[in-house]
Amino acid sequence: MKMMKHVKKQNKSTKETLKSSLTFKWVSLVAATITVSFVIFSIAIYSLVKQQIVSQERNLTESVATTFQRRLVEIPTSLQISNVVPQLSPNTNRILEGQAPITSNDGGNVFNDDVLATLSNRDTSIIIYNPDGDVVFSNGNVPDGGMPNFSKTENHVLRVETSRGKIHMKIYQKIFSERTHRLTGYLIVDNSMDQQNQVLKSIRHWMIGLSIIAIVIFIGLSYLIVNSVVQPIKKMSQISRYINKDPTDKRRVPNLHRNDELGELATSFNEMLDRMQAYMQQQKQFVGDVSHELRTPVAVIEGHLNLLERWGKDDPQVLEESIQASLQESKRMKHLIQEMLDLTRAEQVDLQYPDKTADVNEVLNRTVNDMRMIHKDFTITYDDSDLKPDTIIKIYRNHLEQILIILIDNAIKYSTDRKEILVDAATEKDKVKISVQDFGEGIAPEEQDKIFNRFYRVDKARTREKGGNGLGLAIAQKLVESYHGKISVSSTLESGSKFMIEFPLLKSESDK
Repeated sequence: MKMMKHVKKQNKSTKETLKSSLTFKWVSLVAATITVSFVIFSIAIYSLVKQQIVSQERNLTESVATTFQRRLVEIPTSLQISNVVPQLSPNTNRILEGQAPITSNDGGNVFNDDVLATLSNRDTSIIIYNPDGDVVFSNGNVPDGGMPNFSKTENHVLRVETSRGKIHMKIYQKIFSERTHRLTGYLIVDNSMDQQNQVLKSIRHWMIGLSIIAIVIFIGLSYLIVNSVVQPIKKMSQISRYINKDPTDKRRVPNLHRNDELGELATSFNEMLDRMQAYMQQQKQFVGDVSHELRTPVAVIEGHLNLLERWGKDDPQVLEESIQASLQESKRMKHLIQEMLDLTRAEQVDLQYPDKTADVNEVLNRTVNDMRMIHKDFTITYDDSDLKPDTIIKIYRNHLEQILIILIDNAIKYSTDRKEILVDAATEKDKVKISVQDFGEGIAPEEQDKIFNRFYRVDKARTREKGGNGLGLAIAQKLVESYHGKISVSSTLESGSKFMIEFPLLKSESDK
């Protein structure tokens, strides 16, 4: 048994471990997207910078090669120290003798040329060979191994090589005499691009550093943003678990103080929970009220049936009384159940009739006339002198009629000697007021706050005689309040009662 519990606990722990957090997923996705985007952007920028630098260096290297070639092609014979140096130093008659290569650091030479003067200080080496492969001129170190192999088919070759992240550029140029068109020597322009490679290296380091900083910042910002979105969702999930365990739990998502979809979702979520719990409470109250109120008629019917079972069925008088009493209680139960259903529907009008409207004067006239036909011994007066024509309110017309019938029927039930009912309707600014007044027994002040409670009866014995269940006024109040109206009562004992209702005005044609 303990082993099974341990396995279940372990499985639960494993599931929780495998279940990734939404925050982690979102942050990972955002971070990965930003990282990839930033890396691609950085690579693109670096490539553009590198391409620009290489392009500039290629042009400059080509310019150096062209300048040297232009001066060397004027020499008709094979390139030698004796004819190369004067050609490269036109402002001096100095002729250096000897077989060793000449390194020129002199100011009065070819390096006075603008392009060559620029490149002579920028990692560019010039090497000139004669046709036999001997060095006749160099402004830098000469590589070991002799003259490199030149292309047999091409007179001019540019090579751009990259090794260990460093770019190296070389031009291999054959020199032909302008006069004889014979090969007189070879020219190599070697651009090591040390400065440019150092610049590119610095750019790479800066980009890597900035990328790391930017990614860390973006991840932090992503976490804050995602967390601000996920936290309310987590709170809703937590509240849902509480409600799942205890449907009557009153905990709600706190006010997010934000005017966006999440704030709207949290508000709707809380409203949904409020409505759900209200329906549960209504259902619970409905079951409790019905079971409580049906207990008496069921007990009465059961008592009469037991009486008949024992000996009453043999007595015609007892049999008749029991049957009549059972029928009366059955009708009362039927009426009670109908009223309970009406009360339940009254609590859900905002879902079933959200956009219904009614003409107040039309409904009042029809209802008053119907009640006059039913209760011919009563004088029911309707005064609409203060009611504007075509006054419209937002209510299902059958519900407005039901409210009026409840109030008029209640007034008739509790009338005494003076059988007169006054119904009045008036329009006041943005609302309409309706009142139903009787001149009956009235209601004591301490009872007036209770008459709208379910199953409440001022005089239970008399109410039972009149066929009331104590639900009529509760239904009327619930209907009125469901349409954002108000209902109240003013009453004096032995003088009568006046019930007043008011609804917000939807439309009045006379105001247009």
